[in-house]
Amino acid sequence: MTFEDFQLNSDLLEGLNAMGFKTPTPIQQQAIPLILQNKDLIASAQTGTGKTAAFLLPILDRIHRSDHRHLNALILAPTRELAQQIDQQIEALAYFLNISSISVYGGGDGITWEQQKKALVTGADIVIATPGRLIGMLGSDAVHFKHLQHLILDEADRMLDMGFYDDILKIISYLPKKRQTLLFSATMPSRIKQLAERILIDPISINISISKPAEGIDQQVYMVHDRQKEPLFKSILTNNDFQSIIVFASTKDKVKQLDQLLRKSKIPAKAFHSDLEQAEREVIMREFKNKQIRIIVGTDILSRGIDVDGIDLVLNFDCPPDPEDYIHRIGRTARAEKLGTAITFINEKDAYKLGKIEKLMEKTIRRMPIPQELGPGPDLDISKARPPRPFGSNQSGPRKKNFQKGNSSNRKHGGPPRDKARPNS
Repeated sequence: MTFEDFQLNSDLLEGLNAMGFKTPTPIQQQAIPLILQNKDLIASAQTGTGKTAAFLLPILDRIHRSDHRHLNALILAPTRELAQQIDQQIEALAYFLNISSISVYGGGDGITWEQQKKALVTGADIVIATPGRLIGMLGSDAVHFKHLQHLILDEADRMLDMGFYDDILKIISYLPKKRQTLLFSATMPSRIKQLAERILIDPISINISISKPAEGIDQQVYMVHDRQKEPLFKSILTNNDFQSIIVFASTKDKVKQLDQLLRKSKIPAKAFHSDLEQAEREVIMREFKNKQIRIIVGTDILSRGIDVDGIDLVLNFDCPPDPEDYIHRIGRTARAEKLGTAITFINEKDAYKLGKIEKLMEKTIRRMPIPQELGPGPDLDISKARPPRPFGSNQSGPRKKNFQKGNSSNRKHGGPPRDKARPNS
């Protein structure tokens, strides 16, 4: 199959040819014909499968063929980085088309707000927005969606993880009920299915397997005590010739801690987190793409908001909370049939997580020996690992219960919260 088989507009095909794209990916083969038929769609596909072009190509084709131009499509994305990437891809694909787009996201100053607001009022064919910033625009009556024909939710699961469920429903309340809605999500938890039932009409489901990372990834695991993590981390970075490295940590504070460690060790690196100003984040990402920065350290916000080729190593300083997050993290390397390495540190409390990852992939990840000078690591039996008890529970016996009415101790306690991006990110 080629893109010509979809009978897309010739100018759009010319743009694809100029970019060197000849053969559609599996998600594109399945999604594009359905979108062209105006079907609602719920698609499970991870980053790197070509899902962005899967919804952009048919939307661009339909806009180009339309006799009346107005705000035609709204794309919601969880982070400013992803919104920018989608906008850039629209610009590339629509190079030979007279189609306009604008990305709307938080993190800028008052001037940025006014520029985005003016662009929305003036009009664009496609708006790519993060929910938080768009909510602010709606409150100021900056934009109207009465002619909208397409709503696309990209990385819907990540938006729900970041607490945008109510914002999404509020945005949808401003949209015409008669529209095409496309929901793309890397995973399909129950909340996504509930959201789909509320906002989609007779949707068709597509599921592109996410449990099989690229064959070119050399996956490695180090069983470590917490005290061994930092010296092993420095050893791997200094004793190997990896040229482009992403390091994932569990929280924003851990990212900052690792950044300080690398600075003290005189290992050039940059930390990437939501406390940085938007301009700072853009500079870091641009320098990393241009290979001016060798190492970038961040949280899971990077796993779905970065599109960089040629990454040699993904290092999980902390094991990700869910198997799907692991798939997304290591999917940053070995892209476009290239080779790459993924290293994960596993301590005693993360042994259970590793078992879930290996079960999902139906594969045992290769165990690596710790350098002798760091001493022996823990002897972990993954098959017997159990999830850690909730924070605050009695480790030596059953947890005592207090059912006194109104007592705050009745509240359930979970582990430490995930590092969340700001609502307007």
